[in-house]
Amino acid sequence: MAITNRLSTKEVFDLLRSDLQKVEEELSRQTSAATRPIAEIGQYLQASGGKRLRPSLLLLSAKLCGYEGPASARLGAVVELIHTATLVHDDVIDRADTRRGRPSINSRWGNHLSVLAGDWLYMQAFNAALDERSFPILDLLISLTQVMVEGELLQLMALNKLDATEEDYLELAYRKTACLFSVCLKLGAILAGKPPEIEEKLGAYGINLGLAFQLTDDILDFTSTEQKLGKPVGNDFREGKVTLPMIYLLQKCAPEEALEIERAYGKRSFTTEHLEPIFDLMRRCGALDEARRKAANFAEQAKQALAVFPDSIYKDSLMALPDFIIERES
Repeated sequence: MAITNRLSTKEVFDLLRSDLQKVEEELSRQTSAATRPIAEIGQYLQASGGKRLRPSLLLLSAKLCGYEGPASARLGAVVELIHTATLVHDDVIDRADTRRGRPSINSRWGNHLSVLAGDWLYMQAFNAALDERSFPILDLLISLTQVMVEGELLQLMALNKLDATEEDYLELAYRKTACLFSVCLKLGAILAGKPPEIEEKLGAYGINLGLAFQLTDDILDFTSTEQKLGKPVGNDFREGKVTLPMIYLLQKCAPEEALEIERAYGKRSFTTEHLEPIFDLMRRCGALDEARRKAANFAEQAKQALAVFPDSIYKDSLMALPDFIIERES
């Protein structure tokens, strides 16, 4: 189904402005309850902003299904806390210096405190979710956290493995990103008391949207700029992460070019200038174009999952998001 007049990003987020403000208030309430070092970290993280995409997905799903109560904002804060916890742990593991253009938590407070802060964010998210007194919600969040932690373990085991397949990549992308997107959508259906088949349709939308999001992120790591990303480009390459654009490149390039890539992979000392020949090869071989086509395919599958829902401004918003995600520059 095509949208004749696609909503703009501003229109979508304007639709959620008051609800997202309630999410921000809930996040402030949750983090201010902590001891001083954790509260400081929580305030620093909240001030760094971010798109609040995951709470927005939950809010849109709830509204699409007819739910307008306060629990959607509370659970919006819960999914944002879980997402933030994963970012804090990711930055420790990756030894990242920046996040969204500012010093990362680990570079400012050190690894030990950062790990504990990430753990606290996870626990606080579950503590807040308990207020809903809902076993289906807790079951979903517990399964989500397990899948995401397993994704972190799989990613560590997969570093510098240049024989990774597209299936390996998609499994990891599901665990690290798409699973949380899917849960956000499912939570909206649960709040509205919708039957399992509706929950599954929204979950399928979330999975495909999440895969399109992660793949676009991985493309931008090779094509964007540090100013737009808020972190150095080529980070995945330097950290030894094998993403789908690289998998496609290794399938398409000559054997001697593949050997050159293998020698360079995972070298943290490489600057953007060192990596530019590899980025250029990726463009010339068509690896980036193939990755973009794959992302567009996931975006289209996400939109198709919404076909069962009646027309509404909330459906229009969800229909517009896949295109925003694959067209974004940061």
